[in-house]
Amino acid sequence: MNVSDIWIPLALTLKLAAVTTVLLLLLCAPLAWWLAHTRSRVRPLFEAVLSLPIVLPPSVLGFYLLVALSPTGPIGKLSEALGGPALVFSFTGLVIGSLIYSLPFVAQPLQNAFSALPRDQLEAASTLGASPVDRFFSIALPQAKRGILSAAVLGFAHTLGEFGVVLMIGGSIPGETRTLSIAIYESVEMLDYGQAHLLAGTVLLISFLLLVFIYTLNRASSPFKR
Repeated sequence: MNVSDIWIPLALTLKLAAVTTVLLLLLCAPLAWWLAHTRSRVRPLFEAVLSLPIVLPPSVLGFYLLVALSPTGPIGKLSEALGGPALVFSFTGLVIGSLIYSLPFVAQPLQNAFSALPRDQLEAASTLGASPVDRFFSIALPQAKRGILSAAVLGFAHTLGEFGVVLMIGGSIPGETRTLSIAIYESVEMLDYGQAHLLAGTVLLISFLLLVFIYTLNRASSPFKR
């Protein structure tokens, strides 16, 4: 068993999960804040779109991403016209797919955290002249830090287990798009169950530890804990 056959997909998967999580937090924080406080009639539409990756089969999501990101697709054409990199069968494509695939697992915890904030503090800050941006950074983010941390851990853990989406748009290029889930699948195909056990066990252990962290965090913040 070659150590590089395990370390390379592991490092790539961790890198993909980290990049995806950071970008999702930056993208979802203002969106979740808006969803938590807006009274717009289009809010259910936005929430439905954000939740689609939960109910759609990864192969369906991966197929449409493949069509959109390919050189003949709208996003692929735009990237090529702007001198950008090829999006399919590349790490950049994996990041785009991961952003969409893990979006609800970051957006929904953030929305719940922002919805639970005390309204009186936000209203008091508004009365004192704080702008919406000031209230977001000075009150919302500090008080929602547990929810933000939970969202980050969930997004990271969910990205670790991607298979259908990354396979459709990334294939299996060692060091570029061959993530742990794909490496496990290929190990089973080659009847190399020893390597498959090691790779799958690594994902299982990381995911388990992340979930233990989330539940420990939630219990620590619960008013009903003993």
